[in-house]
Amino acid sequence: MTSPENEPIGDTSAPSAPDVQNETSTEAQLSELQARFTEVNDAFLRARAEADNTRRRAEEEMSKARKYAVESFADSLLPVMDSLQAAIAQPDAATAQVLEGVHATLRQLTAALERNKVIEIAPPAGTKFDPRHHQAISVVPAEQEANTVVAVLQKGYLISDRVLRPALVTVAAAKS
Repeated sequence: MTSPENEPIGDTSAPSAPDVQNETSTEAQLSELQARFTEVNDAFLRARAEADNTRRRAEEEMSKARKYAVESFADSLLPVMDSLQAAIAQPDAATAQVLEGVHATLRQLTAALERNKVIEIAPPAGTKFDPRHHQAISVVPAEQEANTVVAVLQKGYLISDRVLRPALVTVAAAKS
């Protein structure tokens, strides 16, 4: 009989076949998981870099858009500036020539504004007063329906569908 002191500590015999198979299977799984992790981590890093690049490009484009937003508008106003400078360069021009030049310059300016979607608000007399596009300066007695435009004191303007400046108008008072 052997005493407990003489018994070997731990199992010193060779691992059995199922243990070796389990260990090999676990190592294969670990290796497979590490490869998958590396693949997923690489895809994540690439996606994050692409998102950062897209964000940076968008910020640059927005910065350029803000910086050069008026470029087209300013370009369309340059012929108007040229016409005004040409008029000033002719100090001996006759009044009729100056008036003709002013009308031509006004047409250029109007065309430039229309190209840039700046639309005039000039309601004809009798138009229903619209507080979104008109600003009433006074209410006057008139022979027309109440709350309608009597006269335009100053034209208003829209940019696309947004009011840049309301038209200043007088409005017909209610008949008493």
